[in-house]
Amino acid sequence: MIIGIMGAMPEEVDQLCARLQDVTCEHYAGVDYHCGTLQGRQVVVCCAGMGKANAASTVQVLCTRYGIDHLIFSGIAGNMTSKIGIGDVCVGETVFYHDAQLDMLAQSAPFLKEYRGDPALVQAALDACQACGVKAIAGRIATGDTFVGDAATKKAIEEKCHPDCVEMEGAAVSQVAGRNGVPCVVLRAMSDNADESGYEVLVVKQFSIADYVKTATEIVTTMIEHL
Repeated sequence: MIIGIMGAMPEEVDQLCARLQDVTCEHYAGVDYHCGTLQGRQVVVCCAGMGKANAASTVQVLCTRYGIDHLIFSGIAGNMTSKIGIGDVCVGETVFYHDAQLDMLAQSAPFLKEYRGDPALVQAALDACQACGVKAIAGRIATGDTFVGDAATKKAIEEKCHPDCVEMEGAAVSQVAGRNGVPCVVLRAMSDNADESGYEVLVVKQFSIADYVKTATEIVTTMIEHL
């Protein structure tokens, strides 16, 4: 079994790469793919870059070139719910686009308007969060190619599709994984509230991605132990 592990930013995967044993690295189509073992499992860890196109192309490479059997995406997102707060995790039970014509997308494989996280991987992620002392929910993740950082955009997305968080890659990851028949799950830590405060949180650094990445590394490592 080969497990693919993705992030959108280098910080989201660097600590996992540092834990790999028997590592080889291949640069392919603009992405570094780190192949090795983690907790005795074969893994391929990579940073896709931000946005739907980067995510989709990277997933296809993981499927076609590396033959992954499972896929885990871990990163940060803007919070859209009162059920969790900054630093808590939303595990993608349902993942969808907030900026696409869904009926048209559903005319091609995997013929879906929204994508379900693999139930076993969703549960493994929730169990790992609990084991690591992190509050988590199984929720709805909305994907679009624009950073959501103002109240008006946030309100429009909330009224349109009622997500628990908003980000820029998850639905593309899930769509391409679905086309290839690869079970996947998207994990998102809440970095901000998807409004004007996002600049203060992410730029002025009220949210520490380094702290989250340390926790995320433990969550993913714990998941892999039980797959």
